[in-house]
Amino acid sequence: MSSILIIDDDDQLRKSFHKVLSQEGYNVQGAASGEAGLGIIRKESPDLVILDIRLPGMSGMETFQAIREIEGKLPVIIMTAYGTTETAIEATKMGAFDYVLKPFDIPDMLTLIGQALEAGRFMRTPVEMDVIPEKASKEAIIGRSKPMQDVYKAIGRVSSTDATVLIRGESGTGKELVARAIYQYSLRADKPFLVINCVAIPENLLESELFGYEKGAFTGASHRRVGKIEQAHKGTVFLDEIGDMPFSIQAKILRLLQERSIERLGGRGTIPVDVRIIAATNRDLETALNEGRFRDDLYYRLKVVTILLPPLRERTSDIPLLTEYFISRYASELGMDNRGITKEAMDLLTRHPWPGNIRELGNAIQKALIFNRGTPIHTEEIAQAISGENLGTLPDETTDQVVRKWAREALSVKNEKNLFDSCMDNIASILISEALILSGGNRSRAAKLLGISRPTLHSKIEKYNLKIETSVK
Repeated sequence: MSSILIIDDDDQLRKSFHKVLSQEGYNVQGAASGEAGLGIIRKESPDLVILDIRLPGMSGMETFQAIREIEGKLPVIIMTAYGTTETAIEATKMGAFDYVLKPFDIPDMLTLIGQALEAGRFMRTPVEMDVIPEKASKEAIIGRSKPMQDVYKAIGRVSSTDATVLIRGESGTGKELVARAIYQYSLRADKPFLVINCVAIPENLLESELFGYEKGAFTGASHRRVGKIEQAHKGTVFLDEIGDMPFSIQAKILRLLQERSIERLGGRGTIPVDVRIIAATNRDLETALNEGRFRDDLYYRLKVVTILLPPLRERTSDIPLLTEYFISRYASELGMDNRGITKEAMDLLTRHPWPGNIRELGNAIQKALIFNRGTPIHTEEIAQAISGENLGTLPDETTDQVVRKWAREALSVKNEKNLFDSCMDNIASILISEALILSGGNRSRAAKLLGISRPTLHSKIEKYNLKIETSVK
């Protein structure tokens, strides 16, 4: 459960935050002054701070600077009134995740909180490489094949430089983990790391999200807004799926790489920025060049260093390691004993072409475990998990009977006070994951499928550390 600290001298506002955020599953604390807030940060290490600019005693800006000294990677959202917007912008340039104007819209605030918590997790959770599967964390790059050894070497060589990196590979090969590993081993590891998915953000919003805008730039632009590029000053920006970036925005990214400057929408002057760009794509950029969908000058600027992630079918020797890792991870998450996998089932895994790569393998193992009956995973369970047909059922068994068997297994092997919450969380995590897959990563459609609000969905995604994957066009 993520913890959030609210620093504001308005008692009613803190109470309102506590009520709303607690209902979303967050652990919420409050402080009426900067001094009190800093004491909680030193003692409790929250995952996110929401900070008001105007505070009694130590000002909000002084509090923010002190927070940066205590924990440089702790995300901070600034709250401000119109009259102190410029101060909030300065705080953002110094590393604050973002700022909001009072009064704010609750659904928008919940979305921003989810984004900030995700960014904080990316910055603070190390990505492990070439580790023993049983001891690996959830954020790990697994594999000892020759192609993966080449990837590890490339990460090591490029991390200590400021070179632009282009990560190429099919969907599901782990491009985001490689980008985060490069960031975490870089000289900018104590600065911001922001992820922009060029597919997930609508084209008409992507430009303002990246570069910000000036007051009056368009209808509804009631105040100046700092973009993600500017927010990441001195840090790293990961442009995921850059092959899908609209042609009109590519010129601005080229300017950023060439001149180290940007221009806000509606702005007349350039703004110098110091950011490192890591980009990734699963597209055939050469074909996009020939078809006029991708700029050739940007293409050559991006590929200063290229890291190619091999598809799983070209590193089949890593499948047993990856399988061992996923069984250990998901068995622990599901509260099950790790009974392993039969040789025949493993042979089936190594023969499958895995068009969805590592992501597909992980999903298959998770599905097989959910309906496993306390024995080593068999070929039938793997075959059903891969095909997605009649998952975990036998001809004479209904879905209800299968779920009941799983429940009895959980009750018999797991003895803890919060068993009910743990099991419900497992089911909710799977349900939300499937909704996101069916919707191609579109949160609005996924929320509609589930019958919940988009802010609630966002908080659940953050709670269960779910990956948001977009459909391949």
